[in-house]
Amino acid sequence: MLTVQKFGGSSLADAEGLCRAAALCIRERQKGRDAVMVVSAMGETTDELLAMAYSVSPAPSARELDALMSTGECSSAALAAIALEAQGQRAVSLSGWQSGIFTDAVHGDAQITTLTAARVRAALAHGIVPVITGFQGIDNSGDVTTLGRGGSDTTAVALAAALRAERCDIYSDVPGIFTADPRLVPTARLLDKIDSRDMLRLSYAGAQVLEKRSMELALEKGVELSLRSSSGEGEGTEVRVLGESERPELAGLALRGGTLTLVGRGARAMLPRLQRGLEDREIQILDSALSRDQLCLELPREKALRGLRALHEICFE
Repeated sequence: MLTVQKFGGSSLADAEGLCRAAALCIRERQKGRDAVMVVSAMGETTDELLAMAYSVSPAPSARELDALMSTGECSSAALAAIALEAQGQRAVSLSGWQSGIFTDAVHGDAQITTLTAARVRAALAHGIVPVITGFQGIDNSGDVTTLGRGGSDTTAVALAAALRAERCDIYSDVPGIFTADPRLVPTARLLDKIDSRDMLRLSYAGAQVLEKRSMELALEKGVELSLRSSSGEGEGTEVRVLGESERPELAGLALRGGTLTLVGRGARAMLPRLQRGLEDREIQILDSALSRDQLCLELPREKALRGLRALHEICFE
């Protein structure tokens, strides 16, 4: 049995975070499961590297930007492997190319084309935890490429599919997926599960907890995800294709600009009720659009946040 564990940059921001991630990996091993770690760059490393590049040149080449930004994940992987070994677990850090992650040649937004994972499998066979750099691969010319926004999630899902892992756990500084962004809606509720199709719709609508490319890949490959807190507390949120009997009527809300999107198989039927609720609060609906399992409302941007909280109250409270 195998678990792929992905740790975001906020979870690896310092030595304490690295050691905590290593402990979570070892805890998985103690349950009798093999584990693969996928890591993002520490903290704000990627932004800092980008800022440095543009301080040197107003127009750095895409190839060199990829070569530069990939170093952040390489540092994280080596440090995480060191943290694992310090806690008694053999580990090896592997870059994207060492892991057999081949991509097209679109620098900055590459797509994975082939994943061999030969060295990953060899490490697992010897009881060694592979710590793999997320967000990167190599093209047919031998140049390093990066996978774009949310690329480390995509790496984790692709590896879980290639290795036929039973689980793919995505660790971050939030305890799971909420009915809305809890930073914007303090009353948002933590979900114990969400349908993968609903999560993909929310990702397209602006929810930032999972990037849409990783969700598309998870759906395509049948990978079940779990969004969990890097503190190690709580069970997080399961993301999988749910049967209709266990799939809730409403899954969540997302906001992008002035557009509010309600997702769920009962979203379309909510339009009259939401119209009344917003009218009562003197919030004008500029436009609306209905599609399968989602409802989009365009509001004045200056009232969008108030509209989001009003809709959450109507739908989930």
